[in-house]
Amino acid sequence: MSTLPQYQPPEYAQPTAPPPPPGPGVHPPFPAPPVEGRGRRIGFGLGIGAGVLVLICGGGLAAVIGLGVAMTGAVNEQAQTVVSDYLEAVQDADYDSAYDQLCQRTKDRQSLDEFRDEMSQRDKFDSFHVGDVDLVSGDVPVDLTYPGGKVDQVEAQLGQNTSTGAFEVCSLGE
Repeated sequence: MSTLPQYQPPEYAQPTAPPPPPGPGVHPPFPAPPVEGRGRRIGFGLGIGAGVLVLICGGGLAAVIGLGVAMTGAVNEQAQTVVSDYLEAVQDADYDSAYDQLCQRTKDRQSLDEFRDEMSQRDKFDSFHVGDVDLVSGDVPVDLTYPGGKVDQVEAQLGQNTSTGAFEVCSLGE
């Protein structure tokens, strides 16, 4: 009997399967990337991120504080100007002008004639010094200096004109 030669398929047609996995204790052919320095890089990145966050928040806080200081200065300037204009009119006995600078609430309670009578009976002062406005109460401290050197500390109470938003003097009292 004669044996027939075995058919051998061409090499490119041979099925190739992956080799079986290595047994225990065998090192993989591609080890994991090295770990050295990874913690330092993460810490460095987090540190830079925290620094940027502090700069941004610090800048925002500085801007808010600066805005508050600027607004307080502007309110003080406006309040001092209004009170000074009112006191100059009273000091010059220009009661019509002083009455015009009063808030509407005071004008509703007191007529121009009543205001003139009250102001003409008050002691005349030589000079005055206007302090900083109390932002909570709206009062402005004023030092009035009378002839002979006597100094009285009084409070100018301010109101706001509802149509213009400007400050107006409502009263000058103790």
